[in-house]
Amino acid sequence: MSRQAATRGEGVLDDLAERGLVHDTTDQTALRSLLAAPPTVLYLGIDPSAASLHLGSLIGVLVLRRFAEAGHRPLALVGGATGMVGDPSGRSDERNLLDAETLEANVAAVRSQYAALAGVAEADVVNNHDWTAPVGIIEFLRDVGKHVTVSQMLARESVRSRLAGDQGISFTEFSYMLLQAFDFWWLHSERGCRLQVGGSDQWGNIVAGIDLIRRRSGAPAHGLTWPLLTRADGQKFGKTAEGTVWLDGARTLPFDLHQYLLRTDDADVGRLLAQLTLLPMPEVREIAAEHSTAPERRLAQRRLADEVTEFVHGAEAVARANLAAEALYGTAPLSGEMLGALAGHEPPHATAPPPAGTPGDSPAGTPGDSPAGTPGDSPAGTPGDSPAGTPGDSPAGTPGDSPAGTPGDRRSAIVAPAVVPRDDLEGPEALVGLLVASGLCASRADARRQLGQSAVSVNRTRVARRDVAPEWLIDGRFLLLQRGPRERRLVIVEP
Repeated sequence: MSRQAATRGEGVLDDLAERGLVHDTTDQTALRSLLAAPPTVLYLGIDPSAASLHLGSLIGVLVLRRFAEAGHRPLALVGGATGMVGDPSGRSDERNLLDAETLEANVAAVRSQYAALAGVAEADVVNNHDWTAPVGIIEFLRDVGKHVTVSQMLARESVRSRLAGDQGISFTEFSYMLLQAFDFWWLHSERGCRLQVGGSDQWGNIVAGIDLIRRRSGAPAHGLTWPLLTRADGQKFGKTAEGTVWLDGARTLPFDLHQYLLRTDDADVGRLLAQLTLLPMPEVREIAAEHSTAPERRLAQRRLADEVTEFVHGAEAVARANLAAEALYGTAPLSGEMLGALAGHEPPHATAPPPAGTPGDSPAGTPGDSPAGTPGDSPAGTPGDSPAGTPGDSPAGTPGDSPAGTPGDRRSAIVAPAVVPRDDLEGPEALVGLLVASGLCASRADARRQLGQSAVSVNRTRVARRDVAPEWLIDGRFLLLQRGPRERRLVIVEP
């Protein structure tokens, strides 16, 4: 990912404001004065409600990086204690409590991911369970609860909205605000932390911590929040019909992350380039201006997808995603390099040519103009075949039925692979056998029927024949099979 120009001291506030990343702050004059003499210690807390951060988490991770590049010292807090309770902010119902084993696994996974993406030293990744667990209930009530009134807690939006709903709020989640306030006080006392940052739904919790520091320590502290990341249509950014877009490549393939970002609406893409990348703002404005002259080329979406995917997964993941997209949706002749990317192979280089036919080509991710399912030998696999940013194939990211020793890594395969011996390519009904062996057809009779209905494509071209033509093999070992508009398998011929 390209890096933003260095912004020192309090200049980080101007940079955040230009990016649309300032929603609420404590007194800005006092905050600027604090940041003018770096390093200021600040923190962002993330609860381990899952074993991975999600795409929406990236905005806060990058805020920490922006502060670090301005000379400040961010702390990355993983909520091993608060994660046991659950934050009511932004929710209409009670969270399910995680068991100890699941929570411990989530903490370990999130801690490692958070530290790597935020770029903080191991000593600056902290777990609030370490200082919360030793505190007894009586001690907590005397030292924390004594300084917070119930009327203050009831006035917070996260509590008021829950009380107004049908579900109400449990005492457990009601007390979450106290735990987060205790975090800020502890980090202020032990690590010299003067600033807490977070999404706008955390403002009430942040203010509770500022008040606790003032009452217990008589010292000033500060808070800053950014707007919640939503799309132009008001929906949460980072959600699809299939669920959450995760930053862990084992949960959301880098290809699927890349595809999701390619589908960004024109109304959102400029803002997301500013907020989800480290590009300097002059460059963001330049990209947005160029995009506006020819939005159908989706230059801004391509840059957003490449920048974010590279930041999270590396340059090779971007190269693989672009090669795979060209294989599935493009018009350039298929190559072994493209199909190797579908299989999960690392590309031989980290720079791939721009994808010429990704689903991002048509506005807002809508299907392209060429009709899927048209009889004849017209190319199949047109743009728009895959829904919501997934390849549309059977779960390629989960361990499956392919034999051990499958080329590539099935967990990272974009199209589910089927490894077959070379002998399976021989005979008058070899293609019928491959359709069954790959799982695209339930039986040989089903395969013959699909071929007769021109519903089968080989290497993007519809076919009706039942044998395998030797010239179909790409790189001497790959065949891309497709049934209908979405179901695909990658046949890999054993040496």
